[in-house]
Amino acid sequence: MNELLAQITERAATCPDSIVLETTDATLTASELCFAVRTFADALQDAGIKRLGLLAENSPGWIIADLACQLTEICLIPLPHFFSDSQLLGSIERAGLDAVLTADANRLQNIIPGHEVPFECGGEYHMTLNVPDNPYHQALPDGTQKITFTSGSTGAPRGVCLNQSQQIRVAQALAGATNITRPRHLCLLPLSTLLENIGGVYAPLLTNGTVIAPPGADIGLNGSAGLDIPAMLRAIKRHRPTSMILLPQMLVGLVAALEDGWTPPESLTFVAVGVGKVSPALIRLARSSGLPVYEGYGLSETASVTCLNLPGCDLPGSVGKPLEHVDVRIENDEIVIRGNTFLGYLDDAASWYCGSVVTGDLGHFDEQGFLHISGRRKNVLISSFGRNINPEWVESQLMSHPLLTQCFVFGDAKPWCVALLATADPDCPDQEIQEWVDHANSGLPDYARVRAWHRLGERLTATEGLVTDNGRPCRTKIERRHAQIIDDMYAGQLAVNA
Repeated sequence: MNELLAQITERAATCPDSIVLETTDATLTASELCFAVRTFADALQDAGIKRLGLLAENSPGWIIADLACQLTEICLIPLPHFFSDSQLLGSIERAGLDAVLTADANRLQNIIPGHEVPFECGGEYHMTLNVPDNPYHQALPDGTQKITFTSGSTGAPRGVCLNQSQQIRVAQALAGATNITRPRHLCLLPLSTLLENIGGVYAPLLTNGTVIAPPGADIGLNGSAGLDIPAMLRAIKRHRPTSMILLPQMLVGLVAALEDGWTPPESLTFVAVGVGKVSPALIRLARSSGLPVYEGYGLSETASVTCLNLPGCDLPGSVGKPLEHVDVRIENDEIVIRGNTFLGYLDDAASWYCGSVVTGDLGHFDEQGFLHISGRRKNVLISSFGRNINPEWVESQLMSHPLLTQCFVFGDAKPWCVALLATADPDCPDQEIQEWVDHANSGLPDYARVRAWHRLGERLTATEGLVTDNGRPCRTKIERRHAQIIDDMYAGQLAVNA
């Protein structure tokens, strides 16, 4: 039994009626949670499951399933709702799942037909167990207990293999660093996101806290296509949390609400923000209005958080100092992390047991020891919803029609992608371009779709220094040259594909 399960068991023995889990209209005590986890674990073992996928919204049932897999050492594979059907299918097949536990059986049956098994999760938390026909069990790194999929900078998300101790080590480091007594944490990110899974569930439970896990609609989480900020504000007011984790786009929405007169509850003492670039000015503005926001940094390959700004140890514009469980260094201007690195990637035995993670992020430490990130060695966008997007992947979808001769996609630290397009026929009507963009978008997950575009008057050339001799884009120069056009697209002043 790991440290997290031991802590929950001790709490059930000493404070059986303390509230550990909440949702919009229900609560679960420590003793009820222990009983539900044991019941769930027994059912999984009776079903002979070794690798379990989990496709469900946030709920106490999600957390019970996670803890039950830890108790039985079953490998859990959280499946994000925001994945496209093809991404889900690929993830299920590559991981060789014995079954998928889901609250969305219809979608799953359309993706991968199998036979459904009645499954009692214990108490009021019911899901369907879908068993794919003839799953193929490929080898995994020794000790793999969770495979967390990144959003994938291309169409194929990468499976990051982790053991239990790697996950718990991060939770312990976060609990120690934030030092919040009996936190009430409101989960605003999907629990399939490793950051929320570890920072929003494990860390509070290690410190006798309460985890609040309402479904997405109740907290304004409508997928990566948009946020319902008023619903989020109502959830914050109702649950009065002490801590939350935000994506940059969520922080933008909350700061706008602050400027409109919203007042955060006095209970809030720590709000983490990460998974993308955050403006120091935005953090300062939030702080000045009473929202205690602190930026951090981490990777799935290091089981989430590695650096974090903290009260009393904080520098806006940096991602904070390394936490105690990792060794973060700069090698050839690139951030390299040791000390809590993943077991390896699914489907890539050459990556197993590497001992260090070369992050691809460029950065430096200042004299005070704060880490600053200056960019990425490889060209990957990170949206303000925390999704990794390879622009070449999106561009290739759009360029598969002879209608277009050039396509340049942007969206780093933005809520969605935009594109600059050049056409073969200068007299081609905008409607025809829009129809093609719509078609190309239909083959992309929603977080990678181009939602606004601008037609270039002429092709970009190497003579201008905007593309290389072989046609590769000089993205920084293009973005700088067309900064106002790109800004206008996000402001809704140019062609928008909603």
